[in-house]
Amino acid sequence: MSEEPTNSQQEPTPKPQRNWQGNSLFQIRLPLYIAMALVIGVLIGANTFSPSTGNPQDTAKSYLKFRDILSYIDRDYVDTVNITELSDYAITKMLEKLDPHTSYIPAAQLAMARSYLEGDFEGIGVEFNIFKDTIYVVTPISGGPSEAAGIQAGDKIVKVNNETVAGIGITNEGVFKRLRGPKGSKVTMAIQRKGTNKPLNFTISRSKIPTRSVDVSYMVDENTGYIKVSRFSANTFEEFKQALSGLRKKNMKQLILDLRGNPGGYMDHATRMADEFLAGNKLIVYTDGKGSKYDSKTFARTKGEFESGALIVLVDEGSASASEIVAGALQDNDRALIVGRRSFGKGLVQMPIPMNDGSELRLTISRYYTPSGRSIQKPYVAGSEEYQLDMLHRFERGEYFHPDSSLFVDSLKYKTARGRTVYGGGGIMPDVFVARDTTELSEYMSQLYSKNVIREYTLSYYRDHRKELDKMPFDRFQKNFEVTDKMLQEVVRLAKSADIDYDEEQFSRSKNLLRNNLKAFIGRSVYGNDGFFPVLHESDEEFQEALKQFSRAGQLAKGGA
Repeated sequence: MSEEPTNSQQEPTPKPQRNWQGNSLFQIRLPLYIAMALVIGVLIGANTFSPSTGNPQDTAKSYLKFRDILSYIDRDYVDTVNITELSDYAITKMLEKLDPHTSYIPAAQLAMARSYLEGDFEGIGVEFNIFKDTIYVVTPISGGPSEAAGIQAGDKIVKVNNETVAGIGITNEGVFKRLRGPKGSKVTMAIQRKGTNKPLNFTISRSKIPTRSVDVSYMVDENTGYIKVSRFSANTFEEFKQALSGLRKKNMKQLILDLRGNPGGYMDHATRMADEFLAGNKLIVYTDGKGSKYDSKTFARTKGEFESGALIVLVDEGSASASEIVAGALQDNDRALIVGRRSFGKGLVQMPIPMNDGSELRLTISRYYTPSGRSIQKPYVAGSEEYQLDMLHRFERGEYFHPDSSLFVDSLKYKTARGRTVYGGGGIMPDVFVARDTTELSEYMSQLYSKNVIREYTLSYYRDHRKELDKMPFDRFQKNFEVTDKMLQEVVRLAKSADIDYDEEQFSRSKNLLRNNLKAFIGRSVYGNDGFFPVLHESDEEFQEALKQFSRAGQLAKGGA
């Protein structure tokens, strides 16, 4: 992703939970914007007012009332008022009386909300990280203009277009604003590089930078493939097909499809992905709205790349919307074994409606259902904040560590195509539950992530050992590279400089996990995600459990219950 922060929504954060404190309201809501974004390919133009057919008199009266009040405020109120902000606020509060996913996105925020689903960006092509109020280049994107200009991992961006950007409290949005821009436009940057006394000046022509939603695909062993899909964006299906075909050419016989933390996106990319695994014309998903205008059924229709062979889908509480369509379709058709924890529970379909001022209304028009008839949407009360706190409540109830028994009742029971029992109640219930392992987590480890110490250290280590690391094949790195005690102490010293107090007990508790994560991020600097995920998976409980479940998944693929 062009000009993408490495601590963004799609960045794979190993173990510690994210700390949202201090983020803007938009950043906090961004995953929900993505989850509710563009799940069907329907766009309608914004029209002048016309009353509804269902309740025309009340609709017209309310419209005129709102118009009159806004006019009175603009004309007669004692102080100057920003009418645009006032009307945006009124619209937002009105929509809160509906469902949690109907939303209004002001024009100023719409570009950012859409960008996470776009197929590409126009910018300079770097992944960055903000550490100690300074922009660090994590890596120039392969084939992009920054790589061609000679930008290197670990470079500090201190000026952009002669404006100082270090030490000013810059945010991710601030970086996007300065580095992204139309193709062909130029940006000048002053770079501070280790080993140089003076800043290096670069002039880079922006270009179109492809984004990726398939983070990685690789062969775990001679039979087992793995594909990680981070979201369903404009290029997801094509990326997925390429990854799947590549694994098939390597004689893959069984597959792990990882949808953990995937907030959803384009519905058609989800249904096409499910179609690759389903033979015949099996039902994938159906929607039901007011009347029949937005009712639909989607069936498998093409010869898929992997219609037989053991298949496991990983989900967790961050898997939403389009991710749940895929998991639900494959579970209900007895095609895949679902492993992990209950998914998010987002089963409402939004239609994006562009407004004349560049803003957008995303209006819920229907619910979607899995083939067995399950509505995946979790319960909600309009206007209540409880829905937004659901993840916290799950944690407090202990659901991350054992299934919630209240959701396994007869009223929520459904049957798959072969008669297996599955449950509704909000989200996809896994066939194999995997508790979140917190034995090695600690507050100390969380602070190392929240203050970017791990990323800063691994970037520095790669910069200092680049020559030897670049010559090392990944197989040798994975097998022989060790994070030494000396390296751990260097991390502790860097943490102290970031005002993180050392805690011996917490450090000891997290030591093995820290070794794994440091190695994974060093591997990412050298080999990209192909070096990151295989190392990370060595300490990934859900991944390791999935490997143990292929016997059961194989029986399912052969027609067993």
